[in-house]
Parts: sequence; C-alpha cells; structure tokens
Amino acid sequence: MSIAEACRAVLLAADPYAKVKAARAAARAWRRGDLAHRFDVAMPDRPARPPRPELLPPGRMPKRGRAGSERARIAMLHALAHIEFGAIDLAFDVAGRFGAAFPRRFVDDWIGVGADEAMHFVLLDRRLRTMGSAYGDLPAHDGLWEAAASTAHDPLARLAVVPMALEARGLDVTPATVARFDAAGDGRSARVLERIYRDEIRHVAAGTHWFLAACESRGIAPVPHWRTLVRTHIGRVVKPPFNDSARGQAGLSRDFYTGLAEERDV
Repeated sequence: MSIAEACRAVLLAADPYAKVKAARAAARAWRRGDLAHRFDVAMPDRPARPPRPELLPPGRMPKRGRAGSERARIAMLHALAHIEFGAIDLAFDVAGRFGAAFPRRFVDDWIGVGADEAMHFVLLDRRLRTMGSAYGDLPAHDGLWEAAASTAHDPLARLAVVPMALEARGLDVTPATVARFDAAGDGRSARVLERIYRDEIRHVAAGTHWFLAACESRGIAPVPHWRTLVRTHIGRVVKPPFNDSARGQAGLSRDFYTGLAEERDV
C-alpha cells in the first residue's frame, strides 16, 4: 500500500473511532516502513463525516452558556473535540495531497501530526464522557474544512492558512481557556488542554518550517506572500492579542502577523 492510499483511507472513515483507528494504523505502518512513498491516488474533495454532530453555519451555533458553568465547559470541550476530529483529516490530507512536492520528511511530519490529532480527539471525547456527554451530542460547524477546501490547489496556501493562521490562533486563546477551567475547579480538563497546547506548538512549527522551505525553493519572499494568502482566504482571522512566546517557539515571528493585524485594522 502507498502512503497516499493510507491517507485516503483515513479521510474516508466516517465513524470517529474508525478514523482514529485508521490514523493510528497509518502512522504505525509509515514508521515501520510498510507504506511506499508513492502518491498514486487522489484525496477526496471532502472527508467522510458521521451523522452526528449536526453541522451548522458559524452564525447559527448556540451560545455556550454562562462562563465557568459545566454546560459552558462541555460546550467548549465539544467544540475543541470537533476541531481535533477535523484536524485528523487535515493532517492526512496535506500529507497525501501535497507530499509528492516535498521531501519525505514532509510526510514524516504530517503523519506524526495526524497521529497527535487522533490522540487529542480521544482525550477530549473521554473527558466529555466523564462529564455525561460525548462527541456528537452538540452541533458544530465546518469552518476548518472550508479553509482546507479553499486551499486544496496550493500547498503554500494550505500551510499559511491552516497551521500558520488557524492553528496559531489556538496558541493565542488556549492559555486563557486553561485558566478558566482551573478557576472553575476543572483541573482534569485543564490538564488535557495543556497537553494539546504543547503539541500544537510543534504542529504550527511544522507548518512554518515547510512554508519557509517552500518559499525559499521558489524564490518567494515569505512574509508578504503569507499576508497575501491570509487576506485571500481568511481575512480578519489574524488579530490580537497574540501569544508571542508560543508563536516564537513555533518559528512564527512577529514580522508575519503583526503587520497583517495592523493592516486589517486600517
């Protein structure tokens, strides 16, 4: 089997735990050398999805409730579980869709990211179950895959938009979310979010590394090109406050995002 076939199998698994199983199996097989570094099948236009959760436009998502309440915390954990579920597909899609244009280490990185995202989903779903809920119990939106679909033609756009903008935004907001969970006495959830946060720094770093490498190989100035791609695909999503420390650990310098934020505020 090729790595592209394994990635496609992950994307076409609809049941959440079937997707997790396929992601873990693909990652193990890749690490063992059982998958050929070959890109012989296309990735689907959309990944398979389970019948639940119901997918709504972002503007129709229900309010999460009073800050700090158990209802609000369950809603937040469910939203994060949905993000991680979608992130499994994003990682395997970028490996299978764009891997032929990059060195083998590109696939190494994104298969590893996909395995992490599968683990993050399981941690969040297990936490939801201990709180009397589960993934699928609440509605969710499909904004993350919409960003992927709009960048399916261009690996630089995908790297700029998904890890370097959308996932980097998670680095900005997660510390405050952890603090809110701790303040509500929910240390177990806070520890899960801290674990995910540490891993996401590495994921943003992978996106930044390969974006810079691709720009260098093509003779493209990375900062202005990144700003152009973000303006084209996601507009105002890049805005302060920024977690400069975490972004810096990921190699995402202030040259990228502060200039765009100021430009968008004009």
